[in-house]
Order: sequence, then structure tokens, then C-alpha cells
Amino acid sequence: MRLALLTDIHANREAFEAVLADLSQRQIDRLVFLGDIVGYGPDPGWCIDQVESLVAKGAIALRGNHDRAIGVSDKILNANARRVIDWTVNRLNARQKLFLSELPLEVQDGDTLFVHASANDPADWLYVNSESTARPSFLVCDARLIFCGHVHRAALYSCDLAGRVSHLDIAPGNPMPLLQSRRWLGVIGSVGQPRDGTTLASYAILDRDLNELTFRRVGYDATTTARKSREAGLPEALAQRLMKGI
Repeated sequence: MRLALLTDIHANREAFEAVLADLSQRQIDRLVFLGDIVGYGPDPGWCIDQVESLVAKGAIALRGNHDRAIGVSDKILNANARRVIDWTVNRLNARQKLFLSELPLEVQDGDTLFVHASANDPADWLYVNSESTARPSFLVCDARLIFCGHVHRAALYSCDLAGRVSHLDIAPGNPMPLLQSRRWLGVIGSVGQPRDGTTLASYAILDRDLNELTFRRVGYDATTTARKSREAGLPEALAQRLMKGI
């Protein structure tokens, strides 16, 4: 079975469409959305509707911190993020808000655990961005494979039988073997707001039969998304971020 792992769409229709188009050319058995469908971007309703329709066809979808903030005041968000959430709330209908509110924080599927931020505390929105911050996720569960987003930069960590956690270099497009002798934590890069110095949308494919994870990058029309963001009156810094990938 081959799973497509998508996260942090952040209401970016152009990036989401580009990733879905890329997926249509590949053999994919199931889609998994790791949270943050909304926030930052100008097309929240469209993105929610797309994810909801795919969930109706068997996809898995989780709730991220921006999704949660639609219905629950979250003082953790920075000023720009909070401003966009307030804007987004007024552009969603009751059904879309209900869909976000009912999404789970984590899903266990066999030997695989899906979360938005960290398995250590899914509701605390911790960032897995180093070996030390990856280690707690391995300690709190026995899942062989853990996948999350939230960081907006792709990464891969492994944990050996002695509990030693290592960070592995990744090369987009090249399958990474997930050896059975180790446990793995994959941080999936953002579809709609990459922060690793490139504007390319990011996602990953998990091949369960081959035990391989492939990180992928897809080009999209970031200029259009930035223009729509400005026209909506969203913070200029967010449009700039799209154009620079930072």
C-alpha cells in the first residue's frame, strides 16, 4: 500500500492543486492529511471542501493548531497568524467549521502513528526540529513509524534498539529505506507554506510494501497565491514568505 502524506496546506489552493495533480500521476492507495488545512492563506473554504471530499473517499485527516484555532482561542499563535485566523473564521460556513472541529489530533493505523505536531503531546503543538525534540515521541509510544508536520521543513529521524536517535539527510525524489531494525519519525514538509528556502510545495509518499519513504517537491504558482493574499488584506509578510520559502 502506498500512502500520500500531506500537511500544512494553509489555505493555499494553488499549492494544493499542484500536489494533487502530481499525485494523480502516481499509484496512491490512500491520502493522509496531517493537519493545518487553514491559516496563513487566502482560500480556506476551498481547501477544507477538498479535504472533506477526499475524507469521504477514505482519506485520513487530522486537526492542526490553526484548524483548532478556528473554534478555540489560541494565544500561542503569533500576531499575523491570529489575524488570519480571525479573517478565516468569517469566511467559513457552519459545515466547514464543524468539519475542522471534529478532526482527531492523532490516528493510529497499524504500526504507524499520525499526528500534526508531536507524538509526545499532540495537543501541545511541540516542534520536532532536532534529535532531542524527536526523542520524546519515540519514548511515549511503540509505533514503528511516526509521521507529523507542523515544522514546515521536511526531516527524517531514526531510533535504534538502544534508544539512540539520529537525524538522516534526505534528498527529495529518492526513496529512503525504513529499515525494520529501527523506528522512524518523518517530519513532512508543508504543502502551502514551505520554510526551507524554496517555494516548492512539499509532501511525501510512504510505500508500506517496500518500507520506503520518498519526499517530493512540486512547483506551483506562488505569485498568484501571494497576489490573492494581498487582495484579501492579509499580512504582507505572509505574501513575502510564499515568494521566498522562509
